[in-house]
Amino acid sequence: MMEKEESLHLEAIPRLKTISKKDFLENYVRPQKPVVIEHLVDDWPAVQKWDLDYISEVAGEKVVPLYDDRPINSKQKFNEPHTEMKMANYIELLKSGPTNYRIFLYHLLKEVPVLQNDFKFPDLGIRFIKQLPTLFFGGENSKVFMHYDIDFANILHFHFHGKKRCIIYPPSEGEYLYKVPHALISREDIDFNNPDFKKFPVLKKAKGYVTELNHGEALYMPEGYWHQMTYVTPGFSMSLRATPRRLTNFSKAVYNLVVMRNFDNYMRKLRGQKWIDYKNEQAIKRTHKRNKI
Repeated sequence: MMEKEESLHLEAIPRLKTISKKDFLENYVRPQKPVVIEHLVDDWPAVQKWDLDYISEVAGEKVVPLYDDRPINSKQKFNEPHTEMKMANYIELLKSGPTNYRIFLYHLLKEVPVLQNDFKFPDLGIRFIKQLPTLFFGGENSKVFMHYDIDFANILHFHFHGKKRCIIYPPSEGEYLYKVPHALISREDIDFNNPDFKKFPVLKKAKGYVTELNHGEALYMPEGYWHQMTYVTPGFSMSLRATPRRLTNFSKAVYNLVVMRNFDNYMRKLRGQKWIDYKNEQAIKRTHKRNKI
């Protein structure tokens, strides 16, 4: 008899065609539940216009920062890119085949103002931070490691050009995700598409959600949700951020920005790679201790 293959405990994120402001607030924002809205922005010019060729046309000469999936090390500063190239050359790289190079948190809308004409902030009853629309690009099978955002924002994540697989977890599940102390990430060597349960057995306890985003679809991720993204095909996404509604999450955001990040940067300078290695070891030790393994 064949042994049953183990897998993560993931359920499909609910999907709606459209939604009203009232239903969005009552059914998703207030209870902090995720949802995919398939036709929320059908009236955006971006839905018709935005693909890799269009971005290359309007932003091809911009030099963009690129990141790959190498592990965090003490020699690199927080969010320091691994390389850079012109956007047109990067898009040719994406179209030529799989690549690990990604763009994240890039303010392309500020750099290329014409793109601001292609979208508008949805009227959903949440307070968007209008200075912070950001774009994310990735090649086929490139991955973003599991993390949560430093500012505990409510996020609407819109995908363009192809497919993207999203695995997300509520904040309550963080104790099972091998969170690295003094950081916003889980262990970077966990492959959430094919996890090693012998090395990371507590992952089996975590209860999360999964979906595949298609062109023009929007994913609502509530405050503090963990998320890991895999680009099934080359493509790009845009996040609109709204301030945390819960006072406790606003306080956590302030702590992360003012205390945790500065402390971690100080320890990196003081102890170098030993600090990174210590944190990774503690991620396993603390998780297994809490869960009596």
